[in-house]
Amino acid sequence: MKKNKKIVLAYSGGLDTSIILKWLQENYDSEVIAYTADIGQEMDRKKIIKNAKKLGVKKIIINNLKNTFVKEYVFPMIRGHAIYEGVYLLGTSIARPLIAKDQIKVAKKFKAFAVSHGSTGKGNDQVRFELGYHYFGPKIKVIAPWRIWKLKSRTDLINYAKKHNITIPKDKKGAPPFSVDDNLFHTSTEGKVLENPKNSAPEFIFQRTTSPEKAPNKPTYVSIGFKNSDPVSINGKKLNPEKLLEKLNQIGGKNGVGRVDLVENRFIGIKSRGVYETPGGTLLLIAHRAIESVTLDKDTMHKKDSIMPRYAELIYNGYWFSKERFRLQKIVDLKRSKVNGSVKLKLYKGNVVIQSRMTKSSAYSMKKVSFEENKTFNKSNVERFINFHKKKLK
Repeated sequence: MKKNKKIVLAYSGGLDTSIILKWLQENYDSEVIAYTADIGQEMDRKKIIKNAKKLGVKKIIINNLKNTFVKEYVFPMIRGHAIYEGVYLLGTSIARPLIAKDQIKVAKKFKAFAVSHGSTGKGNDQVRFELGYHYFGPKIKVIAPWRIWKLKSRTDLINYAKKHNITIPKDKKGAPPFSVDDNLFHTSTEGKVLENPKNSAPEFIFQRTTSPEKAPNKPTYVSIGFKNSDPVSINGKKLNPEKLLEKLNQIGGKNGVGRVDLVENRFIGIKSRGVYETPGGTLLLIAHRAIESVTLDKDTMHKKDSIMPRYAELIYNGYWFSKERFRLQKIVDLKRSKVNGSVKLKLYKGNVVIQSRMTKSSAYSMKKVSFEENKTFNKSNVERFINFHKKKLK
């Protein structure tokens, strides 16, 4: 292999990807470029740069994708009301396509022959990354160390790190740590005590939500404004997508909103138990459904609901860039220009209650629904309507 060959590694600066970086250097006669996508996760830029330089990396790229992530990935998903298996708001799933797209962009810029990631051989992320890689760079080689190297256990990794003088975080000595993924949309926690579904999730694992018991004793009110089906303001103040989600995370998290504990069915056939925190996303989903209820017609709403399970499954499985997801997104967004107005929510100890819906839309008619006698709705037509549907019972 020529010495001018390059590999772009999705690099977090932590133990696992540092080991992968060194392993790539040892096993491929190539320069490794360390690539990090900043999508709002808790990260230490200085640590990433320091650890990469310590391993001899010359090119360290950290791209701020937070606003793009929220505007072009989270918001379209919220418009589709995507929920996997009834509860999961797809926080990890929706981030991987963007990272893959940008990583391939970097690989093309530096004429790299390969990209690499640190996803394990049992997880969903390897599929999500690699479907994204294939869509944008089908000729670029994918190196997945966890599927091909001889390191089989946490002990193997620790020993490898010691051998190559790679810093080992204190919580990673001995037993494996919790597996944590976070971004601007959510935080997920898996592993250790959570692997046994009979065990309750310990309170200390929650990172962005207060427990409902310790949440404020007075309710918090928040109004979310929508334009063309996307959130644009909080309490009347316009904010860009990144800042808006950050603010809702703070408000929701403080009030214990957005916790989910589930056992999910992974794409590759394994069941996995995880704890998710999506405070801002939970508020957006509830508010968005509420504003659609007074701005969209029944057929449009029901069509969206009918395709949602498949839409969510495509995102979960890594098919964000598939023709089918693009087709379903067109259905989701067919009448988005009609979805305008604001929704006021009351937050109290983990609960979210809709207080009001305000819109200039004429989809909801107070005259037609009023119990007061009026001439806008012809009740004599109802009998014919019922008789027509009686025939369908036969």
